[in-house]
Amino acid sequence: MRRELLARLRADRAAKRPAVVATELAGGEVRLLHPFEAGEPGGAALLQAARRAAERDRSEVAEVEGREWFLRVFNPPVRVVIVGAVHVAQALGPMCRLCGFDVQVVDPRRSFATAERFPGQQLSTEWPDEALARLAPDRRTAVVTMTHDPKIDDPGLLAALRSPAFYVGALGSKKTQAARRERLRRQGLADADLDRIHGPVGLPLGAVSPGEIAVSILAQLVGRLRRPEGAPGP
Repeated sequence: MRRELLARLRADRAAKRPAVVATELAGGEVRLLHPFEAGEPGGAALLQAARRAAERDRSEVAEVEGREWFLRVFNPPVRVVIVGAVHVAQALGPMCRLCGFDVQVVDPRRSFATAERFPGQQLSTEWPDEALARLAPDRRTAVVTMTHDPKIDDPGLLAALRSPAFYVGALGSKKTQAARRERLRRQGLADADLDRIHGPVGLPLGAVSPGEIAVSILAQLVGRLRRPEGAPGP
């Protein structure tokens, strides 16, 4: 790999910018591609193949217009933003970190978002809309709201649904979800946006304890990440 390209790749990784290094197997041509960015040079067919590989998070060989390319994927870690420093969040955060995900817990209630309750965890006491404006959720970001308090959850959901976050979940019953959809609809969101919310969040496992609920949320999140078109629904 040429030194200039390697330097660019290092900068991309430092900036947590998804990139794919495409190497043409017969001739050795190497290209650094950013498959999710508009106007990226490199040929539409090759960019499409690089995007598919990046979405699957898996390096692979692809034949593009009669040429074989090895597509090596360099994705930043998946980010999970948990809105609400509640008991389920205390279980979900460590489980997500075991999967290699970056986790941020957001809760403006300082008595909840403490280092004692979330040791070693990234914490923010900003309001969710402020935190998400700073964090800028992208297609490798999941957002889960957990407080049951519309003053906290709704701003987080609005920000998440106006972003390309791949997963948006909200804790609460079916009745709570119906009321939530109506509130967010009055905020200008369309049904297509509201349908992105996994609520009640998590797979229907019959989970009861905070740990079990966290398992159901993480399983659903991973399903949406790894099988974006066929993941199980709420």
